[in-house]
Amino acid sequence: MTSRSIRGAAKPRTQRGTKPRGNGLALGQLDRHLGYFLRRLQLWVFQDFIETLKPMKVRPAQYSVLLVVEANPGRSQQAVGDMLGIERARLARMLHELERRKWIGRHANGHDARSHSLRLTAEGDRALSKIKRLAGRHEVKLRKHLGAGRHKQLLDWLRGPP
Repeated sequence: MTSRSIRGAAKPRTQRGTKPRGNGLALGQLDRHLGYFLRRLQLWVFQDFIETLKPMKVRPAQYSVLLVVEANPGRSQQAVGDMLGIERARLARMLHELERRKWIGRHANGHDARSHSLRLTAEGDRALSKIKRLAGRHEVKLRKHLGAGRHKQLLDWLRGPP
């Protein structure tokens, strides 16, 4: 290509109401889709969470399960799965991994042998303390990125009405 053809090249056209982003591309109507930006935020949040908690080798869903079990000792795995919206087979695999790491104990409920209650083990309690400290660092990054006011507002909004 000659310098003349580059200079004479047409500028990228953008749709009305959209601005080109850092790489010169416009999002078009995507720039008006809340779901797109929520997904981008979720990806950033999960990537940072995974990187921050890498020393403990914990994924976001495992962390959620550990926190819910800690807050509700003795509740059934069905109740924990329902609360977090985790499909039964996926939760079973996850609990198996947490048991293998000796962080969770599953015990048959007396009245229904098919149902298991969940508790953190002593080792799980110690691990969760470390994990919470790392997760706290992650939350500090989020607050800094969003600003304290927006962070609180977004959290309150996503929790829904009291």
